[in-house]
Amino acid sequence: MTLPDATNDFPVHLGSMLFTLIEPHEGHERDYNRWYERDHFYAGCLVGEWNFAGGRFVATAALKRERLPAAPPLTGGDGSRGSFLSLYWIHRGHHDDWAAWGGRTVKRLHADDRMCPHRDHVHTKLYAFDWALGRDPDPVPVELALDHPFRGLAVLAGTATRSTAEVDAWFRDTALPSALPGSGAALVARFSLLPMPSDAPGVPPETADEGRFLHLYFLDADPAEAYAGLLPGLVDGLETEGLAEVELAAPFHATVPGTDRYVDEIR
Repeated sequence: MTLPDATNDFPVHLGSMLFTLIEPHEGHERDYNRWYERDHFYAGCLVGEWNFAGGRFVATAALKRERLPAAPPLTGGDGSRGSFLSLYWIHRGHHDDWAAWGGRTVKRLHADDRMCPHRDHVHTKLYAFDWALGRDPDPVPVELALDHPFRGLAVLAGTATRSTAEVDAWFRDTALPSALPGSGAALVARFSLLPMPSDAPGVPPETADEGRFLHLYFLDADPAEAYAGLLPGLVDGLETEGLAEVELAAPFHATVPGTDRYVDEIR
């Protein structure tokens, strides 16, 4: 079985993304949520050059208990860290344009005292888009995934222990054609790590590593149930086949803009 390609036939194409996983300091959860969604989500990213879509997701304490492995390397070994996730789509061919704008903008926002000090960056990185597959014959294109009302998201991050071509072939030809149909995941998008600018305030620099990969599974069913029915099996398969070391598998709810839904459930 071949799963359908889930990219756009029109001239708007996803090229790269910003992935930012954040933990607000205890006691500042509500303030952080409101600052981020009502100011920084727009001022820090969406008004920027070539940044054409964004989305926010949140992990309750119950969802964080389902994360794999028990001590995820991507969150520093603490599965309770990384409650809020924001994703931003950058137009293909304009990553450097966006990055230059972003560097100038975040420094200006710091100078204008429009940043929130009560948070930690758990994993803020840039990723290149590689491919996307859909579950259904006419899938939502990945370019529209952050605007489509998906109920949640699952993240799968790892480092290949064999070639990335072998890992991708296993996913595309074996694992996903078997696991995706009938699941709660309508769409999966694959990304690879890009270098992080060395002067990004508050974010450690990162070099490119072609062995590291990240999958986003867009869920149209209850995130806890959809995750449980799909991700643990993929994690087991990667480890059984000796293909990769999993750094994080994690489910998230989509946030509800304009509300503090789920904020009091993250501890």
